[in-house]
Amino acid sequence: MNQKALTSLEYYKIIERLTEKAFSSMGKELCKKLLPSTDINEIRLMQTQTRDALTRLFQKGSISFGSVKDIRGSLKRLEIGSSLGIAEILAVCSLLENTSRVKSYSRNERSNASADSLDSMFDQLSPLTPLSAEIRRCILSEDEISDDASPGLRQVRRNMKITNDRIHTQLSGLVSGSARTYLQDSVITMRNGRYCIPVKAEYKGQVPGMIHDQSSTGSTLFIEPMVIVKLNNDMRELELQEQKEIEIILSSLSQQIAEERESIALNLTLMVQLDFIFARAALAMEMNGSEPVFNEEGKVFLKKARHPLIPKKKVVPIDIRLGEDFDLLIITGPNTGGKTVSLKTVGLLTLMGQSGLHIPALDRSQLALFHEIYADIGDEQSIEQSLSTFSSHMTNIVSFLEKADSRSLVLFDELGAGTDPTEGAALAISILSYLHDKGIRTMATTHYSELKVYALSESGVENACCEFNVETLRPTYRLLIGIPGKSNAFAISSKLGLSDSIIQRAKDQISEQDVSFEDVLSSLEENRITLENERLEIERYKEEIKTLKTQLESRQEKLDSQRERILRQANEEAHKVLEEAKDYADKTMKLFHKFQKDHVDTASVERERQELRKRMNKAESNMAGKPQQKKPKKLLTAKDIHPGDSVKVLSMNLKGTVSSRPDSKGYLFVQMGIIRSKVSLSDLELLDEPVITAPSLQKTGAGKIRMSKSASVSTEINLLGKTVDEAVAELDKYLDDAYIAHLKSVRVVHGKGTGALRKGVHDYLRRQKHVASFRLGEFGEGDAGVTIVEFKK
Repeated sequence: MNQKALTSLEYYKIIERLTEKAFSSMGKELCKKLLPSTDINEIRLMQTQTRDALTRLFQKGSISFGSVKDIRGSLKRLEIGSSLGIAEILAVCSLLENTSRVKSYSRNERSNASADSLDSMFDQLSPLTPLSAEIRRCILSEDEISDDASPGLRQVRRNMKITNDRIHTQLSGLVSGSARTYLQDSVITMRNGRYCIPVKAEYKGQVPGMIHDQSSTGSTLFIEPMVIVKLNNDMRELELQEQKEIEIILSSLSQQIAEERESIALNLTLMVQLDFIFARAALAMEMNGSEPVFNEEGKVFLKKARHPLIPKKKVVPIDIRLGEDFDLLIITGPNTGGKTVSLKTVGLLTLMGQSGLHIPALDRSQLALFHEIYADIGDEQSIEQSLSTFSSHMTNIVSFLEKADSRSLVLFDELGAGTDPTEGAALAISILSYLHDKGIRTMATTHYSELKVYALSESGVENACCEFNVETLRPTYRLLIGIPGKSNAFAISSKLGLSDSIIQRAKDQISEQDVSFEDVLSSLEENRITLENERLEIERYKEEIKTLKTQLESRQEKLDSQRERILRQANEEAHKVLEEAKDYADKTMKLFHKFQKDHVDTASVERERQELRKRMNKAESNMAGKPQQKKPKKLLTAKDIHPGDSVKVLSMNLKGTVSSRPDSKGYLFVQMGIIRSKVSLSDLELLDEPVITAPSLQKTGAGKIRMSKSASVSTEINLLGKTVDEAVAELDKYLDDAYIAHLKSVRVVHGKGTGALRKGVHDYLRRQKHVASFRLGEFGEGDAGVTIVEFKK
């Protein structure tokens, strides 16, 4: 990439932010050297590494690579047999300890995760824990070696302590004893690494020894007494021995490091690379960036893209398309409306993507692989070179036209500005046409109306504008593709207080054609705003519908759950009632047999039956949710009832026919199917069936003529709106009635809908023995919303 584009698009500001995310000096250096790549495989690998590192940061949290120092020089010295100093050995130790922490971070994070592009790098890390532990055991800091580093060092330092104590004992005796009157101060000091005492100059002959120094005034001499000269010599010898032991220890540690030189060098390389990769991931997290999808067809599709150098709270996301339906985009609109930002956003995000950095845009945004980006942005007037604004821009444009090809992206800001508007517009159209003919992806901003017309009339060229709110005199910074923009100069001037007469005079200077064109743009803008508002309203309605649907589904789930619970409880209760009824029936039968054997009269049997009934009624009253006993609509007397009348026995909820007259106590026999039972008048309700005359008639025992089944059963049943369970229950009763009524076929209306009800009906029909066949309705019969059922003869 040419340096001018990197500078114009402010790429290096992104690199500065990236560099701040790295921990090590070598990692920061890699960040500073990062440049966009033109190798699609390298770009995709870097993007994958950034994505995988970002995933780890989200899952595990931040990772620190510590202050990894550049130890390549130390490793080179080890290669030729040299020994390392304390600081160099500690730098190696620090690298190994950081390696161990990073290795542990990966191990904890990836225990249950699938492999990614970083696993191989983490797996190659060798913490060499025994070596780093040995270094820490021997070296406490850059200024201190541990006494336990070697037996020789321990012994030397023990002797040094003993000698030091003897020296202090001797000097303390002199200071507080015989030489006390000759001393300037009662202290022990050191000069040239040897212990001395401060003696007054006039008494120097009274304290025999070696003079090492004197005070600035000459009144004090620092004398080493003869009694400790030998001890000081011994201390000096021990210090030399200590230094020799330290050199042996450092040599031994250097040898151990040299043996692992290749592993340590690999650790250094991997740690710096990981630091670089995680710095890219940290920048992506800060920018809320995502991985772009790269293509080599020159297609750019950025969704909700944000310029990364504009604060998050101020930046307005934009959607940008280029290279699919059109390869030339002309952006128009008022000043400070965001045209230049749109150009820079496309250029800068392309540079970032080709550098392996995630871009601040929505997922699945697309970027094209460009080998060069040419950007002519900003005022580059040069007084030294005697170049005007127009000349400076034209110099850039000439170089672009010479070098650009189909793999280039060209960005023009205010193309043709700085000269006569007519000539500038004509020149701009000519330049854009040249690039368009060569298939070069181009974006240009302009104020010229001629370029708007050019975009409207030329295929493969598209208009775009940066939206501006005339009411508030503020740009919205939204980029609208497909709509040419207005400069809004008259509207802005009017809002700012410019006289209407001046504005009118200015309007008179514009040709009728230009006025018509601006009116068309105004109309387009009004229509766009209307459509946008309607779209937003539709989106709001969709959200409301979605919310209501969710609520209904939740409510239906609750109802289904409650229904299942109620049915389960009802079944359990019914089972319990049936068990009790069975027990009562068994007991009753035993009593009846007993009464027959004992020749007990009917009154005794009735008393026993009434007693059992009381017990059953008591059990029923104790059942949860048991409905109250139904009472007859009208209390019957003996005169109201005749043999052959249809009645309903309320306690048993069964229909029957009266077969005897009531006795003196109001009891009579009722035939209910195969059951004949003696019941009370108070437990009966008279059923009155309509009396008619028709071909299909039958005469009852009471002499009444009633309608037969075939005259009352419909040939069609409507199951629309019912659940499968409800529909099957109703269909079961209906088919029985229709079959008894000798109907040949019936029509079942279930509707189309989701098909669940139709399937439930068909599953039920397949199990019915009296159904010969069934089929879906044909055209005119209801199609797939109806099933025709044929009965067996």
